[in-house]
Amino acid sequence: MKKVTMIAAGLVLSANVFAQTWNVDKVHSHMGFDVTHLGVSNFTGTFKTFDAKLTAKSADFSDAAFEMSADVASISTENSQRDEHLKSADFFDASANPAITFKSKSFKKVKGKMYKVTGDLTMHGVTKPVVFDAMLNGTTIHPMNKKNVAGFTFMATIKRSDFGIGASMPEAMLSDAVKLVSSAEFVKE
Repeated sequence: MKKVTMIAAGLVLSANVFAQTWNVDKVHSHMGFDVTHLGVSNFTGTFKTFDAKLTAKSADFSDAAFEMSADVASISTENSQRDEHLKSADFFDASANPAITFKSKSFKKVKGKMYKVTGDLTMHGVTKPVVFDAMLNGTTIHPMNKKNVAGFTFMATIKRSDFGIGASMPEAMLSDAVKLVSSAEFVKE
């Protein structure tokens, strides 16, 4: 029995030893959203301050874990008046809920370069399960620093009402459906 326990502990240790961490290159990445206004046009926004990382043992990322966070106060829609309104209690309530976070529970390869990333998204003090479609844009060696680099695009559609965001804003004014779109370049550490 002792031998089996030692072998199991060794397998767990070796799985953790071979896990690789990939940190987001913030200069070559963005985290954003797209929402419909009055049913006729879309506007986009980004979070200027964010962080993300992937941890994977497998070279094809089929066993990856993904985490991200964004600072709500860094929201930018290229309109300062709208940005301040989005930070207010009418929408994100940035003072009470300063961060948006996502932590994956699974990162499964679907086909080719396509993945389904399932996990918990927390914003406005509410946590809900969300599934992102992810596409591996490619991998390469950075010509300057010689580090491994991987690029992903993450996409999901959520309902702002599920998170209590903009509850007083009618859907005819601002769509309930919000597209989350992020393009991230990760550097293997």
